[in-house]
Amino acid sequence: MSSMSHTRISFKRAAVILLCLVSIFTLASCGAVKMEQKQIFAMDTVMTLTAYGKKAGEAVDAAASVIYSLQAELDPELPTSTAYAINHANGANVVVSSQIAKMLSTAKTVYDRSDGALDLSIYPVVKIWGFTNGHYYVPTNEELSMQLIRKAYDKMILTSYPATGSYSVSFPADTEISFGAIGKGCAAENAISAMRQAGAESGIVSLGGNVQTLGSKPDGRKWTVTIQDPNNTANWVGTVKVGEMAIVTSGSYQRFFEFDGNTYHHIINPQSGGPVSNSLLSATIICEDGTMADALSTAMFVLGEGRALNYWRTYGGFEMILITKSNQVICTKGLIDVYTPNEAAGNYKVKYSE
Repeated sequence: MSSMSHTRISFKRAAVILLCLVSIFTLASCGAVKMEQKQIFAMDTVMTLTAYGKKAGEAVDAAASVIYSLQAELDPELPTSTAYAINHANGANVVVSSQIAKMLSTAKTVYDRSDGALDLSIYPVVKIWGFTNGHYYVPTNEELSMQLIRKAYDKMILTSYPATGSYSVSFPADTEISFGAIGKGCAAENAISAMRQAGAESGIVSLGGNVQTLGSKPDGRKWTVTIQDPNNTANWVGTVKVGEMAIVTSGSYQRFFEFDGNTYHHIINPQSGGPVSNSLLSATIICEDGTMADALSTAMFVLGEGRALNYWRTYGGFEMILITKSNQVICTKGLIDVYTPNEAAGNYKVKYSE
């Protein structure tokens, strides 16, 4: 298909993926717990940072600083960023931070285990669809093929230097990567770490579809996090109660455009180069590692219901909620005591998988 005018395309986006139910609780002997909250815009997402304790203000400031710093390193179109340096290295080694090394390594683990369902090197394909700049376009099969042959995540060489604590990475020339499928998870993880180091007693960060918590609620109870209803983004299908945990959702309803009566969403199948087409509307991952949770949420959505559950049975280390087009909510068995359906959400049937 030839190039299309941007004005002919309708673009819709879910502004909030996970809603966190956070309250201020009072302590009987010393009054209200100090709470500080800051809302920022970074990584193309509205983010809410909340901390509790005497140093809550310092904690949210530290978290924001970490997120802004990481954003500057991950933007593949920013000439001063590490991502840009990797994409223009022409096969040479690029020195990277420990955070970026962790993202690259985590993504490679999931890439290997999922037969390439998560592939950071499909950035050229994502670009041709227009999801990076809003100039949406439906490419031809030939155009997709030309970009798909540039995939090379299996050829990444990530090297650590224990004596100096540094890392470097190299890809074949003409490879371009993006951290879009994993960056917010890493940012949330490091924001929570910054809150802890700044002295927060507890806290929660909500980075679009990425939520991560620090400790427990001020009254000692677990956090309640809602799982958004893909069919009605103003509502939720249920809630999970968690301690210190990451909860990350990927879904076809989050970002998409329409053209000629067809809908095209932003989660790309690395094999075909087109938007993923299977029975899922969303995949939510719950685990301690925010970077891994982000990587897995994309990979499990790409794999689809059956293969995602097989991945979970094979490798474990996380819990999962899959919402299907047939209105099933499929939870892994570790969520039996912590997931509560929202009876007002509609005709959803909950199933627990062994």
